[in-house]
Amino acid sequence: MRIIGGKLKGLRFNAPGNLPVRPTTDMAKEALFNILYNDYDFEACKVLDLFCGTGNISIEFASRGAAHVRAVDKHPGCVNWVKSVATQHELQQISVEKADVFKFIQNHSDSYQIIFADPPYDLPSIPDIPELVLQRGLLAENGTLIVEHPSFLKLAGKPGYSETRKYGNSSFSFFTSEI
Repeated sequence: MRIIGGKLKGLRFNAPGNLPVRPTTDMAKEALFNILYNDYDFEACKVLDLFCGTGNISIEFASRGAAHVRAVDKHPGCVNWVKSVATQHELQQISVEKADVFKFIQNHSDSYQIIFADPPYDLPSIPDIPELVLQRGLLAENGTLIVEHPSFLKLAGKPGYSETRKYGNSSFSFFTSEI
């Protein structure tokens, strides 16, 4: 995985091979950040990274100066890896939490300008994520939820849906708060 922008631009990470992850590709990540960069001042953003895995997205946001990044994953190896990278590169704005994402959503009350969710592609409850996030009020006014999912899965019609961008076998569906 490679950091595309910000203070760590060009830095490459090799996460341990035993982590149960499918990192967002560099091409898709670059496209995503180009979209978000036009709408947000990252230095004023609180970001929530659900199913953070290797922390690829969390680290990219922190590298680009996000005010705060909360990374959530239930796998202890992923949590420890993201914590170690954040410590090594002095990314104090990253906080990492070991938790089941669905329980986290149910018990959490902070709101975020940007929420990124990259669940395992075989997770049957992917279509539930937008509604759960919006019901709990986790998305700030004028905020954006991005759900990465397999391109064959269609999320159009879900609450707050605005568009889907396809990058090969992966797609990003965008949702906004319905305030």
